[in-house]
Amino acid sequence: MAAKSISRPHQAFRNWAFRRTVETGTVVLNQRRVYILPSRQGLMFAVVLVVMLLGDINYNLSLGYVLTFLLAMMALLSLLYAFRNLAHLQIHAGHVAPVFAGESARFVFHFDNPSALARYQIHLHDDAGHRTVFDLAAQSATPVHLDIPATRRGWLDSDRLTIYSEFPLGMFHAWTYIHFDVLALVYPRPAPTQPLPLSVSPDGSGKLSASGDDDFAGLRNYVAGDALPRIAWKALAREQGLQVKQFSTPMGQDLWLDWAAIGEQGMEAKLEVLTRWVLDADAQGMRYGLRLPDGELAPQNSTAHKAECLRRLALYGLIKA
Repeated sequence: MAAKSISRPHQAFRNWAFRRTVETGTVVLNQRRVYILPSRQGLMFAVVLVVMLLGDINYNLSLGYVLTFLLAMMALLSLLYAFRNLAHLQIHAGHVAPVFAGESARFVFHFDNPSALARYQIHLHDDAGHRTVFDLAAQSATPVHLDIPATRRGWLDSDRLTIYSEFPLGMFHAWTYIHFDVLALVYPRPAPTQPLPLSVSPDGSGKLSASGDDDFAGLRNYVAGDALPRIAWKALAREQGLQVKQFSTPMGQDLWLDWAAIGEQGMEAKLEVLTRWVLDADAQGMRYGLRLPDGELAPQNSTAHKAECLRRLALYGLIKA
């Protein structure tokens, strides 16, 4: 993830001053959870009011008093509306789909506004500056998405997020913090397209065969890392989406994607190659198994098997799979 935009002392103070644990279920923004302070514009406005009041007193301006107190009342109403713009909102976290390293994880938060008051210009952001802005109609609910870059494999936490609003006049900054117990699973970045490992033919002949470039085997959806020469440009021109040509030769019944078969490469490079093999073998409808130093998965071909293989690769060396 990108470097944090706030200093460690500031982060430590915020954690102490606004103590919140990781939360589950639905969070309700009651009066104890919404904080409010004057914004920079609000402080400047207060200085102007003080100067106006001093002028009114000095020159005994009756209309000046009326204008000064009218503006002060407007500021107080702005304070009330800034608080009401966040108060009593109900929030719960949604499902986060797995992504590959280098993509952005889309965290989903469901906001429910049970009151008859519409909410405007609500900001949701993390400490790295990734943000989204939304409105919320009265007595309605909406999912709000926050995209956070996934720079490395493993679990990605959204960390503590800030919700704030300066509606309606920008003179007061009302905010709160949320940190839900929700994580995004980040798979290794797939390596560029390369041949699948060899497989023994099941007919007893001992002949080795592998996927290659002999016969056209159809199209599959593009996956990050696919070679540009294999993109089906004609299909793209026919508005069929970005697809990749597949070529194959007869394969054995079971294909093993083995860590030891990759050769002398670093751990992350091996995981990227295995990720590519899992995606290609699944796209070609093969039965494949996965062998890692800490265990193996028997050959299968199913969506659940693909997801489990990718999960093992994502968490390899981080936690026990």
